[in-house]
Amino acid sequence: MDVPKVTVNDEQRSLDGVAAYVSTLAWLRSGGLTGVKEGCAEGECGACAVMVARPHGDDGGEWTALNSCLVPALALSGCDVVTAEGLGTPEDLHPAQREMAVRGGSQCGYCTPGFVCSMAAEYYRPTRTDFDLHAIAGNLCRCTGYRPIRDAALALGTPDDDDPLVARAAAPSRPAAVRRPDFVRPASLPELLDLLAERPEAVMVAGSTDWGVEANLRGSRAPVLVAIDALPELRGFELGESVRIGAALSLTEVERRLDGAVPLLDQLFWQFASRLIRNAATLGGNLGTASPIGDSPPALLALEADVVIAGRDGVREVPLAEFFTGYRETALGAGEVITAVRFARRRPTLTAFHKIAKRRLDDISSVAVAYALDLEDGVVARARIGLGGVAATPLRALATEAALEGEPWNPDTVERAARVLAGEGTPMDDHRASAAYRSAMLGQSLRRLFHEARPEQQEVGA
Repeated sequence: MDVPKVTVNDEQRSLDGVAAYVSTLAWLRSGGLTGVKEGCAEGECGACAVMVARPHGDDGGEWTALNSCLVPALALSGCDVVTAEGLGTPEDLHPAQREMAVRGGSQCGYCTPGFVCSMAAEYYRPTRTDFDLHAIAGNLCRCTGYRPIRDAALALGTPDDDDPLVARAAAPSRPAAVRRPDFVRPASLPELLDLLAERPEAVMVAGSTDWGVEANLRGSRAPVLVAIDALPELRGFELGESVRIGAALSLTEVERRLDGAVPLLDQLFWQFASRLIRNAATLGGNLGTASPIGDSPPALLALEADVVIAGRDGVREVPLAEFFTGYRETALGAGEVITAVRFARRRPTLTAFHKIAKRRLDDISSVAVAYALDLEDGVVARARIGLGGVAATPLRALATEAALEGEPWNPDTVERAARVLAGEGTPMDDHRASAAYRSAMLGQSLRRLFHEARPEQQEVGA
């Protein structure tokens, strides 16, 4: 097997001898590229952001901003990576660097390289018309210099035709297969399943937005780390009478491919962490970790999703409502892997995703509530409600659904059902919120849903 290598700033660098747990951030800094900084080590500040060339559409590619503190360096074997040092030089600044400098966006400078990489990735986005400021929402400035940073981002034009980074992204390399005792990137699903049978202690990572935090902050180490983000069998996508989303597609890829086809997920995406995280995080990972405060499970519960699971004995589907079996426990058997999430394509009358957290964006939920309601002639014909943060597992609000179905959609019904919703789950006191607060927020969420509905939806059945 060839020695794994990564192209960094148009120069190949060897990964020989790099341990599986070593992050891209640590590896880059050990090689003298100190523009990348460690701020939080958990993907919340973006000081470590770099650009990675990834496929875009059927052919071609694009630069994608990622948190280098979370991605194992070996997971980028065969890839093309650009750090702030590779964007420009002091004598010939990149447009993102120049705008940050002339508009006063760089103060202490600690966050600047990460901001510049996130800005540059958006600058090169193939379908960009205007600059999407959400592209830098995952970058934190401790000097509170956001206005000049926003000014710099909004001042960016379009890349020149002869920009070498445009050409490099147009034909991105694919992640290379790696087979080492401590790190494996299998080439196919059968190879993965064979590996899991032989090495049951293996830990699978796709975006590594969860395991990367464990490795950085808790010193977690895996006997063997298995990168599954590029497996073709986990990257499928179908949009017809039903929706099938590959478990290894990043949330950004899912958002783009759905293109508004599932309104409830549209309401989820922008509240899920930050663009830097969504560029890496996957639905498979969010479900597989079985966190009771993950943001996607409530929405997928309201959509009545099924989890597609593959093992050496074949493929099976498990309703998501039955997938979580306990705190951080799932229905996955030994040697099995999530390959996709599937749900019927419907258009409920009223959908919403309410995330209650201490910050509006880029925060962990204290409570999350997802709604999919069908209204017919002023009556709630069908109600599906998913909850997160109020029990050991994400769950359906079955009692509240029953309290709504068959009843007129009016203030009296909503008030009765809100009191039922406040009693769902078994909320607990922790550093994010008290049990009483969580219960209160459940009830308030349904009242908010009614209040924010379109006028005609508020009035029907009143």
